[in-house]
Parts: sequence; C-alpha cells; structure tokens
Amino acid sequence: MMVAKIIPSILAIGAAGKFAGLVVPELARRGIKVRGFVKSPDEVDAVKAAGADTVSVGDLTDPASVRRAMEGVGRVFYIAPAFLPNEAEVGVALVAAAKDAGVKRFVFSSVIHPILSSLVNHAQKAPVEEALLTAGMEYTFLHPTLFFQNFAGSWPGIVNGGVLAEPWSVESRFSRVDYRDVAEAAAIALTEDRLLYGTFELCAEGWHHRIEVAAIIGEVLGRSIRAERVDPKAAAAEAGPGASALEKMFDWYDKRGLMGNSLTLRAILGREPRTLRAFFAELAAATDAKQAAASGKAA
Repeated sequence: MMVAKIIPSILAIGAAGKFAGLVVPELARRGIKVRGFVKSPDEVDAVKAAGADTVSVGDLTDPASVRRAMEGVGRVFYIAPAFLPNEAEVGVALVAAAKDAGVKRFVFSSVIHPILSSLVNHAQKAPVEEALLTAGMEYTFLHPTLFFQNFAGSWPGIVNGGVLAEPWSVESRFSRVDYRDVAEAAAIALTEDRLLYGTFELCAEGWHHRIEVAAIIGEVLGRSIRAERVDPKAAAAEAGPGASALEKMFDWYDKRGLMGNSLTLRAILGREPRTLRAFFAELAAATDAKQAAASGKAA
C-alpha cells in the first residue's frame, strides 16, 4: 500500500505581491498549508482570501521578523521585489535564515540569464543562487523571462492612445512569459520532486518585437495600434535612485533584446504555455466588463 507523501507547510515570501501572490492560490489548490509573508497588516486579509492559512507580517531586512515567519515551515518560495536595494545581500541573508530555521527546500524565482553582469536586476540574483548551491538545502532555480503582466499597467494607455511605447528599439526581440505559468511551475517545484536541483528557463512561445506585439494587440482590439520608442533617459529618470540601472537595462534591450526558449516550460507544465494573444484578450475583456459596469451605474 502506497502512503501519500505529506507536504510540509510552505512560506510564500511577498505573498501580497503581483507575482508571489499567484503562487499562493496554486499551492492552495493542491491542498497545501501556506503561510504568507507580507510587509503590511493591511495585506493580511487579501492573502488569506487567496488561500493562505496564516500570514506573517514583517520586512525582508528585519532578521527577527524573517525568523518568526520561518518557524515551523518546511519549504520556502522567494521572488525578490523589483530593484530591491541591496537585493543580493537580502537574498543571501534570507537563504541563511532558511537554513538556520531548518527549512528543507527553497524555490527561488530568479531571472533569465542571471550571469548578465551589466544588468543589475539580473546580476543581483547570482549571489543568491550561489548561496543556495552551498547551503545544503533542496533547491530549484526558476529563470523566467519578461512577464506578460508588465503590460497590464500600460494597458489603459495603449487602449486609449492607440500606441505601444517602450524605451528601447521597436525591433528588439524578447521572450515573454505569463507569471501564472511560472507560479504553476513553482508549485510543482515546491510539492513534487521532479524539479529538484534543477535550473529552468521559463518562456512562452515566440520572440516578438514591439511591432509584432502591437499588431497582436490590434488584432485583439480590432483597430490599429502603433509601436513607438520613448526616450530611455526620460523613462529611467522616473525611477529616481534606480535610474542608472534602468538606463543600462534599456541600453541592453535596445541593442540585444532578451531571448530564451519555450521547450522547458512546455515540458514542465505538460501543455502549451499561455500565449501573449490570450493575455491581451483577457485584458480587453476586463476593460469591456469594467466599462459595461460603469455604464450600468451611470444609467
């Protein structure tokens, strides 16, 4: 008689965020006890509604709150906040805290090509991976490319203005991925053994440049969308202290893009990854529903 494997509780760091927040329901659907780690008490209810059993409030830079969050958990999921100051140091300390707490497995949502030393948001992941390789815990490294979800913030402007604009060449090609697919891969890595000790590049199909992406959006919306390039220095300046890092990233994207391969994600999921066209169709449907609701209230 086969005995079902008991999965220990899992800590999802940044569980109120746009990306770790997608991992929580994936784990909950599998019947796993999840503890969310959030920065504000105001985020607790939403994280519980997403499927977390318990929620710990603290800060990644506060060792005491990190230790409290890791008490009694057997596995950890971690994705760093975008352009987190001292990201490498914070991540390395987090790995050490997990080891000290007796955590057995650590799944790190890193980034595609973390060896790109000229890109701060990539290079800062490499020391965290090295710390995990030497910590003695079970580990999985996920290397997702650019997220579909990054388009969500600019979607109203695209719809209203008819322009898709970014601060690099319209002809730079990129791999992209829906983070819901990454979240599913993370849940597999946290609850099954088949991804143990692996490094997995996670991309959807295609290497689209902005002209092609604008054409896809246009087909979804039924009207023309222009692809344009905005000034990279002006776009980077909006980031304040992070402007220099963003300028380097924009320059890299301008000259080289960022590409990977979809084979690994397809193999992990056992299905085709979500497509960019389907993602835009979801955004369009949500916009239509919101406008219909607004019209109903006005009537």
